[in-house]
Amino acid sequence: MSARSKVPVVARTLLGLAFTVFGLNFFLHFLPQPPPPPELMTYVGALMSAKIMTIVKVVEVAAGLALLGGVFVPLALTLLAPIEIGILATHLAFEPSGLLIIAVLMALTLYLAWSYRSVFAPMLQARVEPTPATTPTSTHAASAAARA
Repeated sequence: MSARSKVPVVARTLLGLAFTVFGLNFFLHFLPQPPPPPELMTYVGALMSAKIMTIVKVVEVAAGLALLGGVFVPLALTLLAPIEIGILATHLAFEPSGLLIIAVLMALTLYLAWSYRSVFAPMLQARVEPTPATTPTSTHAASAAARA
């Protein structure tokens, strides 16, 4: 494995580790955090009372673990992208001191999206037609007719 082919693995591992750790910290509280500004507490409080943060953190942990395991990587990146945009917007509006961390995470995500661009390319086509579904019975009937 060349050094060039290791870069996506390192980026995937770092991104997966970050989202797994920060997601688990929501549930287990093992990282100390300074008190947030009051206006941020109002925003986060609304997300907490609606259970939105719990859903987001479950997605973060699941996507982080997928990245760490190297499975469903494009799906994990797709799930994390809107979460990262929300984190960026939150830091821009309430807590600019956290912008460096989210900038690094977004850079890793963009790099990985570029690395997996062949998988994302079909989603970026303006017009596509659905693939006709084949049911097991119609496939079985067609093969039976072909044998007859």
